This record gives sequence, C-alpha cells and structure tokens, in this order.
Amino acid sequence: MIYFVGAGPGAVDLITIKGQKLLSVADVVIYAGSLVNPELLNYTKNGCEIHNSAHMTLEEVIDKIKKAEAENKMTVRLHTGDPSIYGAIREQIDLLKELNIEYQVVPGVSSFCGAAAAIGAEYTLPDVSQTVIITRMEGRTPVPERENIKSLAAHKSSMVLFLSSSLAEELSKELIAGGYELETPVAVIYKATWPDEKVFRCTIETLPNTMKINKINKTALILVGNFLGNEYKRSELYNPAFTHEFRKAENE
Repeated sequence: MIYFVGAGPGAVDLITIKGQKLLSVADVVIYAGSLVNPELLNYTKNGCEIHNSAHMTLEEVIDKIKKAEAENKMTVRLHTGDPSIYGAIREQIDLLKELNIEYQVVPGVSSFCGAAAAIGAEYTLPDVSQTVIITRMEGRTPVPERENIKSLAAHKSSMVLFLSSSLAEELSKELIAGGYELETPVAVIYKATWPDEKVFRCTIETLPNTMKINKINKTALILVGNFLGNEYKRSELYNPAFTHEFRKAENE
C-alpha cells in the first residue's frame, strides 16, 4: 500500500495524527525534499528506508514504490502541505493504477492555511471577499491562458500566490493590469509555520522592492487583497439581530 500523506505547512506538530501514525510504521518514506520539514522524519521507525524525491524523477519514484510493493513493504509518499495543491500526485496515482498498486490520500494542512494563521487573517470577510483564488504566476511551468493573473485579478477576490516569489515584478504588473489598485495590501509569508518564518507587509506597488530588499525568491506565499485591510462588515452568524436555525434574533 502506498499512502500519499500531507506533511502540513512546515511545523512538525501540524501534520495530522493519521499522517504521523503512518510515518511511524512506514517501511519506506519518499519525501518532497526541501519543501518538507526534515524533522518530520524523526517520526519514522528504525530501519525505515528514506528517499529524497528532490533528486528523483517520476519514474524513479515509481520504481522505488514497485520495489517496496514486491517486498511487501508499506510506503509513505510525503508531500508538503496538502497533496492536492501543487503536489503532482495525479501522475503518480495514474501510474499506480496501471500497476494495480493500491493507494490512499491522507490530507494535510495546506500552507495557504498556515500563512493566514501566521498573520491572523481571514480570507472570507463579509462585504470584502467571499472567494479565495489559489494560483501561481506562469514561469517555466505554463498556466492556461484563461487563468493568467490579469484575468483572475479582475475579480478582486482574496488571492494566494504559490510558486511566484521569484516573479514579483511581473506579478505586480499583472495584478495592477487586472484591476487591483496600487495600494491593495499584500502579505508575504516566508516558510509559514516553520521556525524561521518571516512576514513582510507591503502593497502591490511596493511588492517587488519588498521581495528584493528582503531577498525572498522562494518558499514564500504571497497573499493579496483587501481582506488584509481593516474595513469589513460584521458577520450575521453572531449578530443578535439575525435569526438562523439555532437562534432567534433578540428583538423577535
């Protein structure tokens, strides 16, 4: 059996209980290089075979899994955050299906959740934004034209940019071209929840300079939108004048 396990955003204690248990009994662990906190490997048992997939191709990863299966060993494929977001698990799963190898996906805490927690932010503020766009700038990996930053920026929703730290200048231009104001607030979270986490506040206009001054060009999330500001409406859920299924308004 192969388990795709979400390692969480970085902090060792933010892996799920199920993920930790699987790590502790795994015979083979293939982990996603510098993206996964290596201290998580301390959960593994003595004699566990450990491989860093940063140095491997897809085919090499599958070969290690095939070997483990032939030896009746259990494998954990340890991915950063939650495997469903930029985890490249689909291509692995499809090959496992062809080989009739059973698998299971164990979700994890995504780094976009860890980033919001780091600054005490809420992506979905009443009267500000009820939509979160998770995306990336086009770089060496292409992005569908309909999903370019300029097009997505037109919604002015809360936005989380993965894998875009080295493209801050282009990102800033695209966000502005799409409709965000120059002064729209931005938060850059470097290695969210890791011991060396860093937070930088700026605007879309000053984003490139902020990244340059602080030498941030990888392993950071860029959060964009007015949810980072101070203006929003109170939620109706806890409003004493609002009736819902579990509570009547005080004036009724």
